Amino acid sequence: VTLTVPLGKAFELVFVSLRFCSAPPASVALLKSQDHGRSWAPLGFFSSHCDLDYGRLPAPADGPAGPGPEALCFPAPQAQPDGSGLLAFSVQDSSPPGLDLDSSPVLQDWVTATDIRVVLTRPSAAGDPRDMEAIVPYSYAATDLQVGGRCKCNGHASRCLLDTQGHLICDCRHGTEGPDCGRCKPFYCDRPWQRATARESHACLACSCNGHARRCRFNMELYRLSGRRSGGVCLNCRHNTAGRHCHYCREGFYRDPGRALSDRRACRACDCHPVGAAGKTCNQTTGQCPCKDGVTGLTCNRCAPGFQQSRSPVAPCVKTPIPGPTEDSSPVQPQGERRWGKGGRGVCRRLLTPPPLTLPAAVQVAVGARGEARGAWTRFPVAVLAV
Repeated sequence: VTLTVPLGKAFELVFVSLRFCSAPPASVALLKSQDHGRSWAPLGFFSSHCDLDYGRLPAPADGPAGPGPEALCFPAPQAQPDGSGLLAFSVQDSSPPGLDLDSSPVLQDWVTATDIRVVLTRPSAAGDPRDMEAIVPYSYAATDLQVGGRCKCNGHASRCLLDTQGHLICDCRHGTEGPDCGRCKPFYCDRPWQRATARESHACLACSCNGHARRCRFNMELYRLSGRRSGGVCLNCRHNTAGRHCHYCREGFYRDPGRALSDRRACRACDCHPVGAAGKTCNQTTGQCPCKDGVTGLTCNRCAPGFQQSRSPVAPCVKTPIPGPTEDSSPVQPQGERRWGKGGRGVCRRLLTPPPLTLPAAVQVAVGARGEARGAWTRFPVAVLAV
């Protein structure tokens, strides 16, 4: 006779009991399945002749001798004065003393079951159990079968609910998901999944992507290098960000100091001038583009003081030549452009805003071959040919 109880999902067993209205059987096998009845494994046996019925020795009084739980053979259920009987099994009876469920994966596997099966192997009868002719037609009467346990949620749920298809599932917390809360939710991959304990929830943590990514993956090597604090790697960073945490700007962009790192516009385009800049990548902190010689500005869009534009895209700014002196004049410090006037007096002015690099200009002049010496200086005649 076989009694099978499907539990609907994985449970962590605590006890199994079966109350008989008639005399209890002399031999009972208690089995469990972890794959909804496709395969079975023994939880325990009950018999007055363990060696004959199951080829096992009677269970020792102090529990299993090995380091982990095992299926033991216990004494057969005893008949009560009223003719009834009770079969009672506790998972603690098959486990070594001091084994903790939270810290023992072996014990966690041992108590997990999706189905329970009770096999009533041999009725209680007088005489030698090997004499099958002594066994007369028999029957059993049972009034109560109880299976005690809790939904297997690995410590990440306090209750089980019915889903839309009527199946029991855990009401998962701590960033976990699945029928048994056995994995981390997508994007909650900053550390590996762990079973919760009475002292620590071991919650799955969301990846730190500063709001610029929706997916991430776990990297064990980074987790170890961080001192087992963080192993999440953000995937497909958006808003022109890059990096493991989308925490810096990608090439060609720089961080806007006036915006928070989580702002969608935290990264601004460098906009380096195509002629004045030596490259398209700017300093990610200041936004300063790499300027060519003689070029200045955040985006390298104008000539520096003391330089003027040329027609060459290789050297767009060249040094401004210092003009010669007039009569009775002395050398002037090159602090700006000088425009010479009548009477030998010059008026200095500073070039405030050079013309844009996109509009190059040059002056073509003819310098006379003969110069007139004036003290330490020599004056040459100059004729402007074209501008």
